[in-house]
Amino acid sequence: MESKKSHKDRRYVERDLSWMYFNRRILQEAEKQNVPVLERMSFLGIYSNNLDEFFRVRVASLSRIAESKDKIPKADRVRAKATIKEINRLNAAYNKEFEHTVGVVTDDLAKHGIRLLHETDLNEEQKTYIRRLYLDKLNGSTNPVWLNEIKEIGDTDDDSIYLAVKRSRWQADKKNPTVTHALIKVPDREVGRFVVLPPSDGFANIMYIDDVVRFCLPLIFIGAGKCTYEAYSFKFTKDAEMDIDNDLSYGVVQKVAKGVKSRKRGEPIRVIYDERMPKDLLRKIMSKLNVDQLDTIVSGGRYQNHKDLMGFPDCGKSELRYPSWTPIVKPELETEDCILDTIRGKDRFLHVPYHSFNSFIRLLREAALNPDVREIQATLYRLAKDSKVVNTLICAARNGKKVTVVIELLARFDEESNIKWSKRMQEAGIEVVFGVEGLKVHSKLVYINCKGGDIACIGTGNFHEGNAKIYTDYMVMTARPTLVREVKKVFEFIRKPFKPVRFRELLVSPNDMKPRILRLIDNEIKNAKAGIDAWIRMKINHITDEDVVERLYDAAAAGVKIDIVLRGNCSLMPSNVDNMHVVGIIDRYLEHSRILIFANGGTPRYYMGSADWMPRNLDKRVEIMFPVEDPALKEQVVHILKVQLEDNVKAHILQPDGTYEKIDKRGKVLVTAQKQFCEEAIAMAKAAVQQDDVHNTRVFVRAESN
Repeated sequence: MESKKSHKDRRYVERDLSWMYFNRRILQEAEKQNVPVLERMSFLGIYSNNLDEFFRVRVASLSRIAESKDKIPKADRVRAKATIKEINRLNAAYNKEFEHTVGVVTDDLAKHGIRLLHETDLNEEQKTYIRRLYLDKLNGSTNPVWLNEIKEIGDTDDDSIYLAVKRSRWQADKKNPTVTHALIKVPDREVGRFVVLPPSDGFANIMYIDDVVRFCLPLIFIGAGKCTYEAYSFKFTKDAEMDIDNDLSYGVVQKVAKGVKSRKRGEPIRVIYDERMPKDLLRKIMSKLNVDQLDTIVSGGRYQNHKDLMGFPDCGKSELRYPSWTPIVKPELETEDCILDTIRGKDRFLHVPYHSFNSFIRLLREAALNPDVREIQATLYRLAKDSKVVNTLICAARNGKKVTVVIELLARFDEESNIKWSKRMQEAGIEVVFGVEGLKVHSKLVYINCKGGDIACIGTGNFHEGNAKIYTDYMVMTARPTLVREVKKVFEFIRKPFKPVRFRELLVSPNDMKPRILRLIDNEIKNAKAGIDAWIRMKINHITDEDVVERLYDAAAAGVKIDIVLRGNCSLMPSNVDNMHVVGIIDRYLEHSRILIFANGGTPRYYMGSADWMPRNLDKRVEIMFPVEDPALKEQVVHILKVQLEDNVKAHILQPDGTYEKIDKRGKVLVTAQKQFCEEAIAMAKAAVQQDDVHNTRVFVRAESN
C-alpha cells in the first residue's frame, strides 16, 4: 500500500520550486510590450532583487540541510539536494531568459530616446565629463586590491558589484607584457548605479557606473606606465542566516545586533560572472570564494546586481511609466468629526494603496492628543525609514499616554532598522516588548483604550507608509466590544505566551488557527457530501502547509468549489482534482491582503488577516485572522475576489506541474483588476462628495465607464 508521505510527494510542489515559478512571472511582466518600458525595467530589478534574497535565505537553508550529516535525516538531505539541483536548472534557464529580456528592454528604451552607452561609445564631451566625475567623486572610492594578496573574497560585502581587472603592463625591453590581476569594488553607493551623461544625437545618455570605472582604469592605475586593461564584473550572494548568541549576559537587542554582524561572515552560495571572463581569471576568483559543488555558479552578461534597475532614471520621460496614482482619502474619514467617534458609530476600513494610509495616521494622531485616551498598544513588524507611525506613538507617550509597542527584531533584513527604532521609542518613554522567544510576531494590531469606548485596528499589512503605496492591504478600524477585547487579549498573550487563553472570534496562531481552518474546510466537505452548496473563495500569498494542501484536495474531491487568488508559493497541483481554480496576479502593486470566505451552508463566514497557509505562519508566528461582520466590507471583499478571478490581463492560471500559463484573451472583454479598482475608488469618492454622503462606506462599485 502506498504510504501517505509518498502520496503527498506525488501531489505536492516543493515550496522553493513554486517560488521560482512565481518569480518567473515577474520576469514575464518585463517581457510584455503593453507594459510601459521603464516599468519593465523595474520588473527586471524586482526579479533580480527577489532572486538575491531567495538564495541568501532559502537556498542557503537547503544547503545547510544537504550538508548536515548527523543532525538531519538522510531522506531530508536527499530531498534538499534534489531541490537545489532543480533550482539551479531553473535558474540557469531563467537567467538566459533574463539576459535576453534585458537586451530587448534596453533596445526598446533607445526607441524612446534613452540610450545606454559603454565606455567605448563616448564622444569627447562625455569623456571630459567622466574624467571630471572621477576627479571630483570617485578618486578615493575606487581602490584596487591585488588578487594575489587576498585570502578570501567572501569576507567582503555581498551586496556590491566587483570588477576583476586584468592589467597587462608593456615594457620596451620585453616581448610579452607582465600580467597582474586586481579587484575593484564598484562605488555604486557613493554615486549611484547609473550616471546621466550629456545628451547627444537626440538621445538622453545613461551609463552604468561599472563602465565609468572601466573607462577610468588608466586614471585608477595612474603611474603604471604603458598598460592595457580588461575588466569583468561578478557578484556573489552569501548565506543570510544569523548566528544568535545564547550568552545570558546579552540582552535580546545585543544578541540580534551581533547576529546581523555575523551575516557578513556567511559563506558564498551563489556566484554570477561575466561569461567573457578569461578562464584563468575565473579560476582565481572561484578559488578565493571557496565555492563547492552545491553552490550555484551562473555565467551572465556584462552587468550584475540588476536590482538597481528598480531605480533606473527616467530622464524626464515620465510617460514611460505607469500613470501616477494618488490614493483616495475616504470621505467618511475626512470629516471634522472626531475619528474615534466615527469608528464607534460604524466599522471603517481602508484598502491601500487605493485608499490613503494617512487616515490611519490621523487616527493615531487624534489618539495621541485626545484626553480621553489612556493607553495605546501596537505591533510593529516593518517600519518606514522615517516612520510617521512611530513618531505619532512617541507623541502619544510624551502626552502622558501609556504606550506599549511589540516590535519584531527578527523581521528579516530589517533587523538593524527595528533596533534603531526600538531604542528611539524607549528613549521617548514607550515600553518596548521584543515579542515571544521562538515566535515571530507578524500580526498587525493596534489597541486604543479610552473612556468613550475602546478601539482596535486589525490589518493584513504592516503599519508602513512606504508599503501602503505599493502593497494591496486591508485595515479594519472597529469598536465592536467582543472583537476589541480579544485584540487586547492578544497583547496579553504576547506578554505571557504560556498562559492558557481562548479566543472565540479571532483565529490566532500558534494557538488554534490551523485546527480551526481545517474545521472550516471540513464543514464545507460535510455540506458538499450532504448536497448543500459548498465553496471556498480566498485570496492569500502562500499555500505550502502539507496538511492544508491535503485537506483542500479532499474538499475539491468531495465537490467543494475552490477559487483561489494566490500570489507566491503554491504547493497545490490543481488539475489533479476537479473544482479547484488558482490564479496569480502580478501587476504594478504587490498583492498582499489575505481574505477567506467559506459558504457555510448559505450563511458565508468571512475572515481577513495577516496569516498565509505555511508552516511558519500557522505554527511559528503570532498571526491573526479576524471575522468580518460589517455588511459593506463583506460586499467589498466579495467584489474584490470576483474581479480578480475575472482578470485576464495580469492573471496567470496555475497548471498541474506548479507552473503558470497566461490566460487566452481572444474574444473576451479585457479585465485588469488593479486598474478597475483605481477607477472605482475615484468614481465612488466623487459620488460621495457630490451627494455629501460622508457615511457611505461602500467605496468599490463597478465603474460604469468600463
